[in-house]
Amino acid sequence: MARLRELLKDKDFSLIWVSQIVSNFGDRLNQMALIGLVYSRTPGSTIELAKLLSFTIIPVFLIGPIAGIYVDRWNRKHIMIFSDLMRGVLVFLIPVVITYSKSMVPIYILVFIIFSFTRFFVSSKLAIIPDIVHKDRLLLANSLTSTTMMIATIVGYGFGGLLVAWLGAKGGFYVDSATFFISALMLSFVVLRFRKPVTGVQEKFRKLIKKTVMGDIKEGLLYLKGHKDIRMVANTLSLIMAGVGSIYIIMIVFIQETLRSSTEHLGFLAMFLGAGLFFGSIAYGRFGSRFCKKRVINTGLMVTGVVLMLFAVLLKLCPSFFIAGFIAMLIGLCASPIAVSCNTLLHEVMSENMRGRIFSSVEIIMHLGFLLFMVLTSLIAEHIQKFWILIAIGMIFSLIGLLKLTKGSKKGRAISSS
Repeated sequence: MARLRELLKDKDFSLIWVSQIVSNFGDRLNQMALIGLVYSRTPGSTIELAKLLSFTIIPVFLIGPIAGIYVDRWNRKHIMIFSDLMRGVLVFLIPVVITYSKSMVPIYILVFIIFSFTRFFVSSKLAIIPDIVHKDRLLLANSLTSTTMMIATIVGYGFGGLLVAWLGAKGGFYVDSATFFISALMLSFVVLRFRKPVTGVQEKFRKLIKKTVMGDIKEGLLYLKGHKDIRMVANTLSLIMAGVGSIYIIMIVFIQETLRSSTEHLGFLAMFLGAGLFFGSIAYGRFGSRFCKKRVINTGLMVTGVVLMLFAVLLKLCPSFFIAGFIAMLIGLCASPIAVSCNTLLHEVMSENMRGRIFSSVEIIMHLGFLLFMVLTSLIAEHIQKFWILIAIGMIFSLIGLLKLTKGSKKGRAISSS
């Protein structure tokens, strides 16, 4: 605790820490305001919600790889400040567009540009900590940042949902805009004390990187393709994100229709889900080392599928927020060991000099699965009841987990008998 208090007394770290919490809250509020906007214009429409949220994900593919390159070349503090200022201005324009235009096209364009700047901000945020904290404090600084960001996300969804329900989508965007300006102001006082000056050798290295960006991406994909364990983790994460994408829009509209609310219940349910993920990750990190990670992943898939079906059935029969909140937390508890095991397996099996490219490649694959299945199930939901879609996805998760567990057990018995 003494070391933690000492770290928080560091002006530069405290400023960037609080600014990230404020900015993270703004991101969550933005998502709630977008959901509230679609609900106010086309209540119950899965395809309209999917179209709007697609423009928050597409920048991951188009802008993410470029942002990562230039974050390593430019001043990260200036990137974060400029990104926050631009996001603040652009978010402020959304209520103006809502007032004077019935078309969603200008909003799609604004959302795409906003989340393009977000890719630069996120990459800079992840890379800037060593520039402001001494290397002896890096582990503590990263642990504190990761934990508080998760808590801020959980709380942000809850209060974001309430704010949008209280102020409406327009009011939510105005508050969201203010959070970005506050974050930029705080960042302006940060001093990058440990940032190393660029030398002539480093400048040549940066030019070499610029020339070989596509080559590095190709090398990372080939490495992923040729490594069995990494392929297994990438396939599992892709399956999970495809499943999340499949239920993301369906779940939002299903909850809105069942509990008859726009964003307030969604925000609190996201808090319960986040709390389940948080406590599940802590518990698994404490006691999970004794279990086989592949078995944990497959068991998690099977159980999460069962709980998802339970969520749909109970909410259909008894539309109670408390029941929904309890099962949302249960989903988080069951799903968290899957993500932790996948990331740990990746760290264990991949070469150190390939980590950046592999994680970048896996992130692109994951978001591609999320986007494709989000759009696909949104189209299907226009013709099939959302309840049955949730049941089908939960059943698929359970069957895949069960089949993989059975296959793994057979292999284990074959090895032991030989």
